[in-house]
Amino acid sequence: MQSVQNPTTQPATPEHWQAVYREAITDPEELLEALDLPSGLLPAARKAAALFPLRVPRGFVARMEPGNPDDPLLRQVLPLAEEQRSVPGYHADPVGDLAAMPIPGVLHKYHGRVLLVMTGACAINCRYCFRRHFPYAEAQLSQRQWQQALDYLRQATDVSEVILSGGDPLLLPDAKLVDRLRDLDQIPHLSRLRIHSRLPVVLPDRMTRTLREMLAGSRLQAVLVLHANHARELDGRVTEGIRGLSGSNTTLLNQAVLLRGVNDSAEAQIALSERLFQIGVLPYYLHLLDPVSGAAHFDVELDTARELLHTVRARLPGYLVPTLVSEQAGMASKTPHVNNDGVSLY
Repeated sequence: MQSVQNPTTQPATPEHWQAVYREAITDPEELLEALDLPSGLLPAARKAAALFPLRVPRGFVARMEPGNPDDPLLRQVLPLAEEQRSVPGYHADPVGDLAAMPIPGVLHKYHGRVLLVMTGACAINCRYCFRRHFPYAEAQLSQRQWQQALDYLRQATDVSEVILSGGDPLLLPDAKLVDRLRDLDQIPHLSRLRIHSRLPVVLPDRMTRTLREMLAGSRLQAVLVLHANHARELDGRVTEGIRGLSGSNTTLLNQAVLLRGVNDSAEAQIALSERLFQIGVLPYYLHLLDPVSGAAHFDVELDTARELLHTVRARLPGYLVPTLVSEQAGMASKTPHVNNDGVSLY
């Protein structure tokens, strides 16, 4: 069995981060053994992983507490028996992605913004992922479909922002990302590039010099939206990678998902916001769980979420309080949520 210790000395190079990506744990038995967890969890984990595979980088596992099946980082990735339950209201396309796809790999839900599905691959398979059932085989951007996406963007002159998503767009090699960004730079009505990625958190080795130079050199104003749900995800390697972006003219934001048993307490949310700000990232969104099949056990009731954010706002300055939102298919934007008395939480 390979070590799960977090690497501390290797440089952030394409060869290194891709090797780290390939060495991720994909076998539930290996994950349980690495964390000294009961073998009784294995049968259910294997069944759930057959429906949605396990994948977690070893550096992320190294941040987990051995022997604790309720570790908040572990809960995000460990396949559980609850995933096999059919729950009314939970389905495969919870936010209406497929209905908002005019051509393969292009999502156009909101005015002025277009999202591109750059790849179906991720460095980590989060069990609550709203795209865990997404048909990536036919709905991501191949080379031919990339040209079609560019044609779509050229004609959509009211679009000023392009969003790279997936999967995780930062799993594309640097050279391909540079080529893609060069193409986008040449569309005159685009002014902003937004990248949604979990890699800076779960695979900080990905933060290469080429990536930093690409963001710094683009004509487009860059926004990198990270995805961290718990303060313990943000260790020293993550801090090093994020701070390496200083000077790249990139705005750094974080979006999290409110998850039962992971971060559904005021203490957890406050610690996350404080830690994010320490490393130069502003809290952006706190999403209510998207009702995707297999993830109902993570759900936190809206009233509970409202009260939680009310407590957080009483203890933090406003700029450290994320906006509590949900995404509803067919709406013109994310839906913000307010306290029971009607007072805005942000």
